[in-house]
Amino acid sequence: MEILNTILAKANDFANWPMFVLLIGGGLFLAFYSKLLPYRFFGHAIAIVRGKYDDKNAKGDVSSLQALSAAVAATVGLGNISGVALAIHRGGPGVVFWIWMTALIGMCIKFYSGSLSIMFRGEDSEGKLQGGPMFYITQGLGKKWKPLATFFCIAGMFGFLGVFTANQFTETFVNVIKPSETFFQMSEFNWKLTIGIVLAIITSFVIFGGLSKIAKVATAIVPAMVMIYLGAVILVMVMNSSQVLPSLKLIFSEAWNFNTIITGGFWGLVIVGVKRAMFSNEAGLGSAPMYHGQSKNDEPIREGLVSMLGPFIDTILVCTFTAIVIILSGAYLEDTDGIVMTLSAFRTTLFGYGDYLLMIIVAAFALSTLFTYSYYGVKCLSFLTNAKIGKYYNHYFVITIVLAAVVSLDFVTYLIDLSYALMVIPNMIAVLLLAPKVNVAAKTYFAKLKKSS
Repeated sequence: MEILNTILAKANDFANWPMFVLLIGGGLFLAFYSKLLPYRFFGHAIAIVRGKYDDKNAKGDVSSLQALSAAVAATVGLGNISGVALAIHRGGPGVVFWIWMTALIGMCIKFYSGSLSIMFRGEDSEGKLQGGPMFYITQGLGKKWKPLATFFCIAGMFGFLGVFTANQFTETFVNVIKPSETFFQMSEFNWKLTIGIVLAIITSFVIFGGLSKIAKVATAIVPAMVMIYLGAVILVMVMNSSQVLPSLKLIFSEAWNFNTIITGGFWGLVIVGVKRAMFSNEAGLGSAPMYHGQSKNDEPIREGLVSMLGPFIDTILVCTFTAIVIILSGAYLEDTDGIVMTLSAFRTTLFGYGDYLLMIIVAAFALSTLFTYSYYGVKCLSFLTNAKIGKYYNHYFVITIVLAAVVSLDFVTYLIDLSYALMVIPNMIAVLLLAPKVNVAAKTYFAKLKKSS
């Protein structure tokens, strides 16, 4: 396992820079190229999600709200809770600043990719409407660009595995419940294996039901769990109000700490923030357009604005609150990593029982993420083969849940980070090349909106 970890770590080093240039450089270009349009119409995006502009006759399988909920379900989860802790452990509190910057840029990237998901929709071998990078690459750029779409899908078959989620949920259960001490006297490995099997069985009941079932479950689970989580975090901040501002100040000061630059490497710090932000909200990754491409919406710009809300909800809100609790609790000073650090922060700040509450929230987030991630993988395999074969991805997905429960955090982190970096490359190339088409559509859309108001 150590040899495999070393190989994956070195591969990440090579993939980091193309990913960084395309994600941050490309995102900044899009922000200026759009004249900050997505940010200026934030309120209009919220009105769309509330259903003000819904069209019952539009093509698609789910509403914009359901598409956003499903996309957020895949991103609001362990990436926000343990991913933030992982970032702080490796880069210090200052890494949160770079997570914010990446999220703000990511909002613009998601506006463009969400718009393209409707603009260039296709059909699978069963004649069902589909969207996503593979379709806007082949239809927007042309058939000669199909190798780029193929590359995206191959990387996606690894990137969309729920291994990080399964690993961190298992770690949560073992650390909070301590089953080997309180229940049957089994080794920790056997308990993790058992938890992985149970998690795989539960996931199977939903993912084999298809998109509509996934969307319904995600829409029911995600808003409630996000509100409970935010409620718990806000309670912690109210109870420790005197520490909130110092925590925020620490984030800003450490982001530009010259000692950090010398000892840890400034660009290393920034890349940790970029990678964890991308893992958190998936901007630039190309995953969310697969859901948004199936929205009951024939207006690309409208769906792009809905998609833009994802990074704001996921990273600007949820990740920030998680970071503040970790910092004000002092958990970031402990020699812990991932979910264990966050559990310690909640246990410390919520009367010694906060870790139990977090375990329940993590369970809901983990399941919603697993439900939605499997769908992404099915779409990738379907594009490479056909829709019938694509469904078999779910079997592969379920097996890896069991394996992920017993492997190390380093292994699953390296695997997902590498896959994500490779997926960003083809997706961002396509988004940048097709951006002019989105700008033309935006000009038309807002001209119509102005006339109707």
